[in-house]
Amino acid sequence: MSRVSVRELLAAASYRLDLQSQSGDDHLDRVITDLQVHKLGLALAGIKPQIAPGQIQLLGGTEIAYLKTLSTEQCQEALQRLVQFEMPCLVLTRGLLPPPGLKDCLAERQIPLLGTPLATGEFIQRLNRFLDDHLSPRISLHGVLMDVLGIGVLILGQAGIGKSETALDLVLRGHRLVADDIVDIHRHGENTLIGAGSEVIKYHMEIRGLGIINIKDLFGIAAIRDHKKIELVIELVLWDDAREYDRLGLDEETYTLLGVEIPHLSVPVRPGKVLSSIVEVAARNQLLKLKGHYSAREFQRRLMEELDAGAGPEMPAVGAEEIE
Repeated sequence: MSRVSVRELLAAASYRLDLQSQSGDDHLDRVITDLQVHKLGLALAGIKPQIAPGQIQLLGGTEIAYLKTLSTEQCQEALQRLVQFEMPCLVLTRGLLPPPGLKDCLAERQIPLLGTPLATGEFIQRLNRFLDDHLSPRISLHGVLMDVLGIGVLILGQAGIGKSETALDLVLRGHRLVADDIVDIHRHGENTLIGAGSEVIKYHMEIRGLGIINIKDLFGIAAIRDHKKIELVIELVLWDDAREYDRLGLDEETYTLLGVEIPHLSVPVRPGKVLSSIVEVAARNQLLKLKGHYSAREFQRRLMEELDAGAGPEMPAVGAEEIE
């Protein structure tokens, strides 16, 4: 399970969360394991919602305003109900001050209290970006990721089949390298996969016989990018005369990564085949598909129309005597 500590959340300056601990440095090693963010309004009112233990909990203006309407005794009862939930931390938004007794209740349960001046909606948006980057499912694959005409193309295949050479040829054609050899992939939301290069070998490429080259140094910053949404998987496979390959493109295959299905093509490889041209055309074709235009289906439809039009009424047989 992916996890991140409250201490790391506080230190994530690049996400502009503007978080400060209001309970000191105690218990900041508690871990966040859930991508969802929850507001505790129902819990304060006595309704017990379904809350995951590793989920960040929020109190915003609505919740604090509700607590102010309660008597001192009722407020303490509401706070006691609130802290019964397992949570890594509690966040006060909008620069609000904690109601009397909240810090003590949280301290008893060893739950850190954080605060931010951001409005609740804006804070949740920024927090979601942080959680997606740190907690979303991840995987690393041996392959190459390219940005071809705006389409993120993940090229897979066994070692030595020509993935890096194909990627280099694509760079020479003006396309952009995202990652070579190791592609780090994480799921963003439910149906989006984002790929990036490993920090250690970012912008580098291994070409057999040439060695390690730096694409950024050789071709400039326009030849690389840090990350890209994966929209097409092309798998390079050795040519096999006994195997039947798809020649029409009517069958829509998919490749499943982290529970997300991505369009998939298998491209047979043999000497003399220009793979970079095939990858580029595949990306162009994928762009057409995203716009609702399927060339293979259109060809099949026109072919069936021609066949139907040619199947008219049977002509009567002509005998030899009639010809004479």
